[in-house]
Amino acid sequence: MPGITERNNVHVRGTGETAMMFAHGFGCDQNMWRFVAPAFEEKFRTVLFDHVGAGGSDLRAYDKNKYSSLAGYADDVVEIGRELDLTDAVFVGHSVSSMIGVLAAERAPGMFGKLVLVGPSPCYIDDEGYRGGFTPEQIEELLQFLDSNHMGWSTQMAPVIMGNPDRPELGQELTNSFCRTDPEIAKAFARVTFTSDNRSDLTRLAVPALVLQCSDDIIAGKEVGDFVNRTIPDCRMIVLNATGHCPNLSAPEEVISAMRTFV
Repeated sequence: MPGITERNNVHVRGTGETAMMFAHGFGCDQNMWRFVAPAFEEKFRTVLFDHVGAGGSDLRAYDKNKYSSLAGYADDVVEIGRELDLTDAVFVGHSVSSMIGVLAAERAPGMFGKLVLVGPSPCYIDDEGYRGGFTPEQIEELLQFLDSNHMGWSTQMAPVIMGNPDRPELGQELTNSFCRTDPEIAKAFARVTFTSDNRSDLTRLAVPALVLQCSDDIIAGKEVGDFVNRTIPDCRMIVLNATGHCPNLSAPEEVISAMRTFV
C-alpha cells in the first residue's frame, strides 16, 4: 500500500511554525483551494491533500468499509497530521470536510488549535426542531439520481451547488470536477455525506471555530450555519456576501479576508 503522503497526494508549501491544513468538499480536490491557500503561505506551512477517491489520491487505498462513514476520512486527516507532526494547526474544511475536521479534532487533541468551517452542515436532513434543508425523500431522490446517472447528475447538480449563474464558468469547473471522480466512489461518498448526522459532535469540539456562511447557499443555508455557530462551544460566524456553496472559488478574496480575522 502507498505511504500516507502518496495515498492522499499531500503537498506542503509555505513557511512558518504553524501549519494550515485545507480539506476539500464532495466531488472536489485540493485544486479548489488554489485561490485561497497561497495567501497564507508567507505565515503558515500550508498542507493540501485529496481525500481517498478524489484528485490525485491513490484509488487503490479506497476501502468501502473504512469510508462508509466520515470517521474513515477523519482518521486519514489524523494520519496525515501525525505524519507531518502537526501541533496546534489550523484546519480549514469546505462543506463535508468541515465535519471531517470536527471529528479529527476530537480524535487527536492538540493537533488542531482552530477550525475554519466553510459552508458546514452537520446534518442535511430535516428533523424535529432542526432544519437541515432537505426532507429524507429529497435526499434519497438525489442519491438515486446519482446512482443511476453519474454524468447527468453532475451536469445538472454542479451548477446548482455552485450558484452564481451569471458566471457559468464556475459551474462548469465544478461539473468537470464531479465528472472526473470515480463514479462508484462518488456514489458512496455522496451517501455518506448527505446521510451523516454530526450534530452531537459539534458540542464536543474543544477548540475555537469560525463558520464562514454564504448569504445564499442552497446546500447549507443560514439556518444550518446558525445552528453550527450556537452549538459549538467556542464559535463565531461571518456571513459572506458571496453566494453559492463554493466561496473558495467564487469569492476567494472575501474568504481570505474573513479567515485573517480569525487566524
